[in-house]
Amino acid sequence: MIEIKDLHKSYKMGSNSLHVLKGINFKVEEGELVAIMGSSGSGKSTLLNILGMLDGADSGEYTLDGVPIKNLSETKAAQYRNKFLGFIFQSFNLINYKSAAENVALPLYYQKVPRKERQEKAMKYLERVGLKPWAGHLPSELSGGQKQRVAIARAMAAEPKVLLADEPTGALDSKTSYEVMDLIQKINDEGNTILVVTHEEDIAHMCKRIVHLKDGVIVEDKKVEQVRAEQYV
Repeated sequence: MIEIKDLHKSYKMGSNSLHVLKGINFKVEEGELVAIMGSSGSGKSTLLNILGMLDGADSGEYTLDGVPIKNLSETKAAQYRNKFLGFIFQSFNLINYKSAAENVALPLYYQKVPRKERQEKAMKYLERVGLKPWAGHLPSELSGGQKQRVAIARAMAAEPKVLLADEPTGALDSKTSYEVMDLIQKINDEGNTILVVTHEEDIAHMCKRIVHLKDGVIVEDKKVEQVRAEQYV
């Protein structure tokens, strides 16, 4: 599903160069739920940006669902993102003047899905995250947990190969965080591949595998016994 070989990434800082990723080797099979952990400066955000085709590596290989991701034009990268990936962000990134249903339907608009089908799919995924009655509400009328549920429905609406969640519980209190992780676990139970970037140990242990980054290298990669979030909800 995802395979990364000897990935390197540096950034120019004036006359100096900052080596952020130093030869990452990493593989994710279909249906996995993987936490990527690391302190600030560990390289986890850079890795996520490369996985999300928002940034390119200096060297190494990245293959997604058998497709080499290399030297993509901005247009091609956008097409691949839309086809392969669903994004869930800490800050939700919802469009404030659009309803919950319109936000969920947005990726389908870019895929040129007909309007009626977009609306049907948006309602289907809002129902799956328990928010069908809020379909007509604007983000300002929703709680933090509800906004993240809308964002998850939006990420799933285009039926991506992989969901990338960047600190999905970072802006939420503990109870709401566990509700969101319960939903992510249930989506994973259906066979969806999900990567969760987090710095929270309890959230990481709700995944099935934890990858630790430090100073641009993977220092630990282990399968863990998954803690089910539903017991805290």
